[in-house]
Amino acid sequence: MSESPSSQRNESHEPPFAAESPAWDRVDRRRFLGGATLLTGAAAGRLLRAEAPADRPTPLQPVGKAQGIHPGRVVWVHDPGAVSWNGPQDGVWWSGDHVSQTRVDAMLREAIRHTAGEGDLPAAWTRIFAHLNRKRGKGDRGYQPGEKIVIKPNWVGMIYRENIVDPDTYRFMRRENYMNTSPHMLLALLGQLIEGVGVRPGDITICDTLAYLVHEYYDILHGAYPDVRYEDYAGKFGRIQVRTSEVPLYWSNRPEGTAQDYLPACFAEADYLINFANFKAHSGAGVTLCAKNHYGSLIRWPVQAGYYDIHPNCFSTASAIYRPLVDLIGHAHLGGKTALYLIDGLFSGVHPKDPEPQRMHIPPMEEQWSCSLFASLDPVAIDSVAFDFLWAEGTPFPRKGGVDDYLHEAALADDPPSGTFYDPNHAEPAERLASLGVHEHWNNVREKKYSRNLGTGEGIELFPVTM
Repeated sequence: MSESPSSQRNESHEPPFAAESPAWDRVDRRRFLGGATLLTGAAAGRLLRAEAPADRPTPLQPVGKAQGIHPGRVVWVHDPGAVSWNGPQDGVWWSGDHVSQTRVDAMLREAIRHTAGEGDLPAAWTRIFAHLNRKRGKGDRGYQPGEKIVIKPNWVGMIYRENIVDPDTYRFMRRENYMNTSPHMLLALLGQLIEGVGVRPGDITICDTLAYLVHEYYDILHGAYPDVRYEDYAGKFGRIQVRTSEVPLYWSNRPEGTAQDYLPACFAEADYLINFANFKAHSGAGVTLCAKNHYGSLIRWPVQAGYYDIHPNCFSTASAIYRPLVDLIGHAHLGGKTALYLIDGLFSGVHPKDPEPQRMHIPPMEEQWSCSLFASLDPVAIDSVAFDFLWAEGTPFPRKGGVDDYLHEAALADDPPSGTFYDPNHAEPAERLASLGVHEHWNNVREKKYSRNLGTGEGIELFPVTM
């Protein structure tokens, strides 16, 4: 295993981004033709009007205030040996030994140690929890017995409305190889929290409000940790049905004539949240990472009749406009409780187009599965890094206009380009959100260095760990 703090300056004489040979130029473009046909109505229209690619991101111009024990640090763990699956002809990726639990455990261990800057894993977790507690005025202390933790995976591949899961049997009917947050990553996280930190299993909830938690995943998780709380949309077969709380979420554009949103009770009652997103492009939003993972932290369908429709401002190709994702990662009971941001990058692909993972083409993946895990205490920095990977991969959706606009808005939430008064915590604008983190783009796809790596600014530090 080699570790790279990446503190050296860039000695390359090439102009940033200019010499990249996008993987899109080396991939069969036919994979992506017709991707918009998977959407319907207004969403399809927005996508079809936004086919023109955005300009190349301007590198090394950080905005916002870096967050974290090591401000702006994003740990990227890459282990090509973590996955031995050969594709759908090999069965489903989550069964048998297609994913090595031992290696995934090690990936998460390294991610946590380097996020905190501690050699000892329990000490690293103590430092992570204490960092959040200091930020919210709860003192310099780690996790305390009896405190509750909610883990938010991205299980959109089990979403209740899409005829993917049979509601009567809770088994996959199709798309069983879709890129959901993997049970292996969740087992690694549960193991560290329960066996390392000492969290009582019954004080941990795993919840995606829009999913049917299929037997295929539940049997793996529940078999190892039967006393953890597993909440989902319907609450059948031993799962717990998600219920609403009395904690409101207010959209900062103050829409009129819409029903009030309330958070799920398990989120409102938790002391800490761990956001465990997926590493995917998205045919509507461009990317779907930690911020958009909170679509499944609402108690209703994102475009449910009568409620504020999140999609138009999330999918828009414009710049400097109100972005509801900022409200989600800035809410006191969502981002305000988040102790850790994680992105499961064992596999990648495009939502909703790809029913199974797609191999990546940029270095160091080079025609292999992505086999990665990202970790950070900065919600803007981690999405910025994952965006750069997905943009460089060359599929058209991250290259639409406006895809990283939510990162600019979040980084500058106290004075955003749109002029929005971001305050999701009060019925009327009362207290602006502070900067939620730091945003910038790397120098180039080969070196993957940011301003802190190069010593040129107070932006992102990408901390790669190769196993």
